[in-house]
Amino acid sequence: MEEAAPKRRKIIHIDMDAFYASVEQRDHPEYRGKAIAVGGRPEGRGGVVATASYEARKYGVRSAMPSKRALQLCPNIIFVRPRFDVYREVSQHIRSIFHRYTDLIEPLSLDEAYLDVTEDKHNIGSALDIAGFIKAAIQDELQLTASAGVSINKFVAKIASDMNKPNGLTFIGPSRIESFMENLPVEKFYGVGKVTADKMKAMGLHTGGDLKRLPEDELTRRFGKIGRFFYKIVRGIDDRPVQPHRQTKSLGAEDTFPYDLETLDEMDSELEKISRTVHNRLLKHNLKGRTITLKIRYSDFRLITRNQSYPTPVDDFDTILDTARQLLSATFEDGQKIRLLGISLSNFYEPMPKNASDSPQLPLFGEF
Repeated sequence: MEEAAPKRRKIIHIDMDAFYASVEQRDHPEYRGKAIAVGGRPEGRGGVVATASYEARKYGVRSAMPSKRALQLCPNIIFVRPRFDVYREVSQHIRSIFHRYTDLIEPLSLDEAYLDVTEDKHNIGSALDIAGFIKAAIQDELQLTASAGVSINKFVAKIASDMNKPNGLTFIGPSRIESFMENLPVEKFYGVGKVTADKMKAMGLHTGGDLKRLPEDELTRRFGKIGRFFYKIVRGIDDRPVQPHRQTKSLGAEDTFPYDLETLDEMDSELEKISRTVHNRLLKHNLKGRTITLKIRYSDFRLITRNQSYPTPVDDFDTILDTARQLLSATFEDGQKIRLLGISLSNFYEPMPKNASDSPQLPLFGEF
């Protein structure tokens, strides 16, 4: 008896279009059609762009760009303070739309997620149709647009979602994947930053096809562990499942201050606020951690971390604050100026969700 062919997954990657900026333009008609940047204003030490509207992106404004640079590129840009409570609420609504079709959802951030719809709740069968229904629901119910990529694995679906933004829907089927990967510029590979891309090009590696010519051991020797991933992905192989219950590695909060803190009294006040935020997040996610870490960035941008571990997990406010105070006191010296403080917990005791299963069985592959 012949062995059955491997089952192919049906994966959708949904990525909201200029999410924070689009929410602001939706809620404030005066911003519509204008170049806006959500993030810190450029005055003083300046801030950073979290998201730019598409009108601002035409001038070269991008996420993570210093606000001063964004103002240089686009003198008429409008800076908008972020409203994360609103973005989280919208994100929860989007997540509820996903759950209408599948519970195999892996959120990557507030504005993007992977969905495995190999078996969908309504027996629709077509991942392309499901992606279209999700996009339409987001448009109708939230007056926002999303772009979707559809394929048989996570890597290709993510690349596909970025191909026709905004409001795009791109399908890359099994027969197209290898040729698609061969023609893909190396800088488009997810996980390849500017440094790695420059290194590749200096070696004469400009496309996936160039990478494909190298044996696995050479890719590993030149790029480390990720070389093994490159070897597989240029051949369209990505076996990573959608993980609806990804283990939380750490949870915390941090704040960059509008002026440098110079005294322990000033810092203590900020530590109390940050500890309260961390405590509330632990309670919300039902988490306790054994390791408390303090993050400090000085005015000269030097960054250090200090941590304290406990034999049993903790989640109470007093322990978090007292530990952060002790770690700060042990490192602080007169004359030091601090621009950022952060507190996080890790090494969790994490209760297993009642309905979590070890490894969902994926059903037979149907039509896309």
